[in-house]
Amino acid sequence: MRMHADSQVQAVPPDDQVDLAVEVFRMLADTTRVKLLWLLLEEESSVNDLASAAGKSQTGVSQHLAKLRMARLVQTRRQGNQIFYRIESDHVRQLVQDAVHHAEHASGEVPEHHRRARDSANVTDIEPGAGNASGSGRSPR
Repeated sequence: MRMHADSQVQAVPPDDQVDLAVEVFRMLADTTRVKLLWLLLEEESSVNDLASAAGKSQTGVSQHLAKLRMARLVQTRRQGNQIFYRIESDHVRQLVQDAVHHAEHASGEVPEHHRRARDSANVTDIEPGAGNASGSGRSPR
């Protein structure tokens, strides 16, 4: 393999880190767990709310959340007799988002996350020739 002079070769991670990474991927290899993590991307939630949003039983969701907690993908907070779950870290948040966005790319169409970004960027656009004397189609900034 040829390397450019300015490239840096990263060392292979130690076996214990690779083993932990494999365990994370095992946790993500379940539809319900990915859905639960997706639901937790923006805010913490209770088991009841997660079960309702995911369309699963509270018992099943609780079991999945226990596995995610053991794998350090979610954290808990107790309030009275309720337990609230949240994503463990920004690394976990990014991993879940990247996995789902990668799957969107596999569909062959423009992924939803690109359409949302494009639509929000177009909010400030004006139809060509309308709205300003230059006819540039862009509003003055």
